[in-house]
Formats: sequence, C-alpha cells, structure tokens
Amino acid sequence: MSRSGRYIEMIRETLRGRGLPTDLAFTVMIESGFNPQAVSRVGAKGLWQFMAKTARGYGLRVDRWVDERLDPEKSTVAAAEYLRDLYAQFGSWPLAQAAYNAGGGSMNRAVRGAGSSDFWVINRTRFLRRETKEFVPAIQAATLIGRNPEQYGFETGESTGPDHERVSVPPSTDLRRLAVEAGVPFETLRALNPVLVRGVTPPGTTWELRVPVGGRDDVVAALARRPSIHVVRPNETVGSIAKQHGIAVSDLLRWNSLQKQGLIRPGDRLRVAGLR
Repeated sequence: MSRSGRYIEMIRETLRGRGLPTDLAFTVMIESGFNPQAVSRVGAKGLWQFMAKTARGYGLRVDRWVDERLDPEKSTVAAAEYLRDLYAQFGSWPLAQAAYNAGGGSMNRAVRGAGSSDFWVINRTRFLRRETKEFVPAIQAATLIGRNPEQYGFETGESTGPDHERVSVPPSTDLRRLAVEAGVPFETLRALNPVLVRGVTPPGTTWELRVPVGGRDDVVAALARRPSIHVVRPNETVGSIAKQHGIAVSDLLRWNSLQKQGLIRPGDRLRVAGLR
C-alpha cells in the first residue's frame, strides 16, 4: 500500500474516464504491489503485469528499444481497455478479473467445462488453476483494504505531484552520456525512463524524455552544446564515429545519405545530430 499513493489516483481517473469501476485499481495491488517495474517469473511486466503479446495487442510498444509495459500511464490505459473487453465478453467482473489472470481462452474453457458463468461455481471445480482461483478473492480483499487502509493498519503513500518534466531529445540519445553532460544523476534518468530498455532512445525519431523537475533547462543546454558536425579522421569508421557520439549507425547513415557500407574518407564532414 505504501507505493499506491503515487499511482492510485491516476489509475482511478483512467478507469473513471472509460466508465469502469474505480475499484478495479486494486487489481494492481495483487498484480504488482504498485511496483511499475515488477517482472514476473514468466516475463509479465509493469503495474498491470502484461505479457508482451497482450501488451502489443492493446497498443503498447514492446521491442528491442522500448517496453511500454513499464510506463504506468500507458499501461493503465491498455489495462482499462483490456478489462473492458473482458467484461463485455464474460458479463461479470469476477469472470473478467479471472480472465485477466488466466487468459480469455482458458476462461472460456472453464465456463464450458463447469457449465456455469458464475465465477464462484467455477471456482469450486477443477477447471481453473489454483492461482486464478485465488486471484479474484485476493482482489476483493485488496479492495476492502484499499478503501479504508487505516482501518486495517496500513499506511498509504501520499499522492504526489509530477516528479518529472519532458524534453524532446534526438534519436539514439544515450542516457548515461546525457546525464554526465547535463549534470543529472544517471540513476534518476534511468528511473524516470524505465521504458528505454537499453538506456538509449530509439533510432530514427526524436523522443520525449522524462527529466527531473527543474532539470529541463540543463538537458536542453547540454544538447545544444553537442557538436552537429564531425570531421572524419584517418582510420575512423562509420561504426566508431557513431559510438563516439552516442548515436546509432542507422541514424548516422541516414543523416548523411550514406549506403549501409558507405565509404568515408578523412576530411569528410558528417552530420552527427538530427535536425532540432
């Protein structure tokens, strides 16, 4: 419960905006304990513990550069849409919540096998895994506690204001390098941007980076100080130049209209920053 204060109102507002019961927010208590970077043994991630396939199906980006399951706001929107679809399919919140845990296919088989659409009837049969049988009661208990945590001896973290600002950064921005240049702790940048799985923004496009409140001007100034042109020296390669400037080879090639194995010579002037 101590982590809930940071996210609970955002989750409730997202649910409310889609006409869903705000108590569904306490699903997160059971799924991840309100830890936005939680990872399960089977690879589910984030507040809502999405598997990659389901996440992509609900519009979240999950690839080698970005994992939006770790974005509290975006994953909450996706979870709300998913829960709404499950409710439309199964017609009750206990069944929808059970399907959230077990998957829609498994829940359909359990309904057919038990010959009932009553979760509590199905819960007494062999057609659900123990984890799913316990999942819905656990959410109900979490909901009771979450409505009146002090009554049950729990403390909730206070709801806090925004802990970040946003700044547009060039493609392939390396967080570690930027942290040094801007005087911002790398651990802070990393914590604010957990979706960047490599600690680098994706190539090919600018990125809205989260930076600490009060740190935006420092980041903008650091980016402005970066050189935009690199003069090729002897023995340098496209790869070594890209590494030196913390950019992707693909961006360097594209910015300079070079082929994949583009020939460069000493004295060539290469763009090493995208247009800002």
